[in-house]
Amino acid sequence: MKLFPTQFGMLNVCSLAMTMCVPASAAIAALPAAQPCPLAGSWTLVAANLLSPDGSQSRDYGASPSGLLLIDSQGRYALQLYKSERPLFATGDKKTASAIEYESAVMGSSTHYGTLALDPDAHTLTFSIEHSAFKNWEGTKQKRTYELNGDELSYRVTARPDGGIPISIWKKMK
Repeated sequence: MKLFPTQFGMLNVCSLAMTMCVPASAAIAALPAAQPCPLAGSWTLVAANLLSPDGSQSRDYGASPSGLLLIDSQGRYALQLYKSERPLFATGDKKTASAIEYESAVMGSSTHYGTLALDPDAHTLTFSIEHSAFKNWEGTKQKRTYELNGDELSYRVTARPDGGIPISIWKKMK
């Protein structure tokens, strides 16, 4: 079992031996010292794909998406994902953009931060989202099925209403 104390004194439990999270008080008794999150580090986006219900895959954030996932030793994270084909705002001013420019900015990015819990036995990671560019996600927990192969992390997001499953693939930066 791994503990990640946050700057506010609360605990996130990243279980390496169990498939269920345990209350923080039980985790404190089980481990004498905090352990670093095994995913801690800087990750760069390799791919942002979409698995369709028919089994085909497409690029969800364009031909060459970019992104950065930062995870500290305590399990706190910040994630940014961008579609490279987003157009510049013609006026150069966010306050006077067109509806199409606003839509491209919103639909061409995904950003959020919070804490991360990892369950290696179940191959799941859970984002506890504190703040997000998409306000509806704030205060939610989102579980992802993941695979970690060396310095490559991939996870599947819960299916969208249309059945599509976003897949993010990250490479650990050295």
